[in-house]
Amino acid sequence: MKTLIIARHGNTFRKGETPTRVGSRTDLPLVEEERGRGIGKYLRKLGLTPTRILAAPLQRTMSTASLAAEELGNPCPVQPDARFIEVDYGPDENHSEEETRARLGADIAKAQGTDPATLSPEEIDSLGGAAIDKWNAEAIVPPGWKVDVNQIITNWSDLAAEVQDGEVLLCVSSNGTIRFAPYITGDYAGFCATHDIKVATGGVCIFTSEDGTTWQCTEWGVKAFKLA
Repeated sequence: MKTLIIARHGNTFRKGETPTRVGSRTDLPLVEEERGRGIGKYLRKLGLTPTRILAAPLQRTMSTASLAAEELGNPCPVQPDARFIEVDYGPDENHSEEETRARLGADIAKAQGTDPATLSPEEIDSLGGAAIDKWNAEAIVPPGWKVDVNQIITNWSDLAAEVQDGEVLLCVSSNGTIRFAPYITGDYAGFCATHDIKVATGGVCIFTSEDGTTWQCTEWGVKAFKLA
């Protein structure tokens, strides 16, 4: 059996703060330890001890992986791996959801041949919101974002191929990148139809393979900090 565990980093905004769209160009630290430690506690509860731990080279992902490792008794060192860094949100990097929807709505209107000035704020917001909904439901990249979808899919496929027989590999990444991991199952459209591909902070996803080529998702987006 081969096991690939993918977890999202912990929180980078405190309660009451307005979160922004944090991508690869914004390196924020964690503001809490609960979710990172929850990952480790949950895996220990399942009897899954990683033989290798990878994390995107950002404070939030490396710290989360280290906290999980501590709870697991530090089974192995955390190795930085740039393949699984968060996506680049382009002009929306570090902007709020409201600002992102407004920017997207205006640009989409222009692309459709409509002057954004002729639309109400609600109409602009609706256009932008529809683009975000497609991103959250099907990983369709909104205009302006710098996301190499094919490369991300290849990175996850390569990682799955690297897992050795009997190995338990943990990779800590981010929301925008993790949503492409289910491509390793071979049926991404079917997966999107039955799962919310947006993984919460501290969420855990588990994939297993008995033959090394066919992967199935046994757990997706589990909020480990609530169950550990």
